Amino acid sequence: MVFTAGQIAGILEGEVHGNPEIAVYKLAKIEEGETGSLTFLSNPKYTSYIYKTKASITIVNKDFVPEQSLSTTLIKVEDAYKSFSKLLEYYNQVKNNKLGIEEPVFKAESATYGDGLYLGAFSYLGNNVVIGENVKIYPNVYIGDNVHIGNDVVVFAGAKIYSESVIGNNCTVHSGAVIGADGFGFTPNKDGEFSKVPQTGNVILEDNVDVGAGTTIDRATLGSTILRRGVKLDNQIQIAHNVEIGEHTVIAAQAGIAGSTKIGKHCMIGGQVGIVGHIVIGDYVKIQAQSGIGRNVKDREVLQGSPALNYGDYNKSYVHFKNLPKIISRIDDLENK
Repeated sequence: MVFTAGQIAGILEGEVHGNPEIAVYKLAKIEEGETGSLTFLSNPKYTSYIYKTKASITIVNKDFVPEQSLSTTLIKVEDAYKSFSKLLEYYNQVKNNKLGIEEPVFKAESATYGDGLYLGAFSYLGNNVVIGENVKIYPNVYIGDNVHIGNDVVVFAGAKIYSESVIGNNCTVHSGAVIGADGFGFTPNKDGEFSKVPQTGNVILEDNVDVGAGTTIDRATLGSTILRRGVKLDNQIQIAHNVEIGEHTVIAAQAGIAGSTKIGKHCMIGGQVGIVGHIVIGDYVKIQAQSGIGRNVKDREVLQGSPALNYGDYNKSYVHFKNLPKIISRIDDLENK
């Protein structure tokens, strides 16, 4: 896609200083800019690069005044960083604005969908699937029976959405994600063998939920596994059956949450955090990476370690832990004396 400086300024409500007809077709860092690329300058530490960059167009703050001659056309805006982010969002919308149904695909006769559908090749829509408007389903996606998908949803290639799952509006499901697989439910018998407990519930994603690549969200044994509005999941996360995650909670990669745990709203959970089942984590909780949570957590706690401690207590304890051999040696010397 090719855009001129004038077109970009129109999108950003900015002002062109230079050639309004100069065109760009790719994005670049300011230090790596080359002809045909668009970049931005917001951090003063990178100011020197604007005099060297070969980028055709650079977005800058309105108060930027060059001290040397420039070869790049400027677009001046109120906030260069926010404007560049807005442009990235616009670029993605244009890039992903696919329409139509490719062949081959399988659509059950009972499946229905709204206007603006893109259905990529080799995708599967099961019985009684209901899809809203402006939904983009990329190739090799499986959508099982009785799935409901809202408006403005994107499901990237290779994702699997099992039967009875409910996906809200403005959700994104990335490649390789699996939504609605059976929860890990088995019961031992007298011979020490494990029999499967049927998983008859579903998964519900409310509006504005993002699910990262390779993330798995298990269906409930009974009832629903629920991700509330605005939840954001990174790649390769495991959400077990009957878990509930509150509004606008974010979870980083490789975290695992065991069954029936309830997590509050506006929590921040770091990478590789492990959370046991059947506990309650409050609102506005922060859990540092690689922590292990084995108890209920109150609102606004900040935790680190495994098992997790209060963040401040953990740091104080860790100072002593690092010096433990010296402390033991001192104790031994005192006992000998």
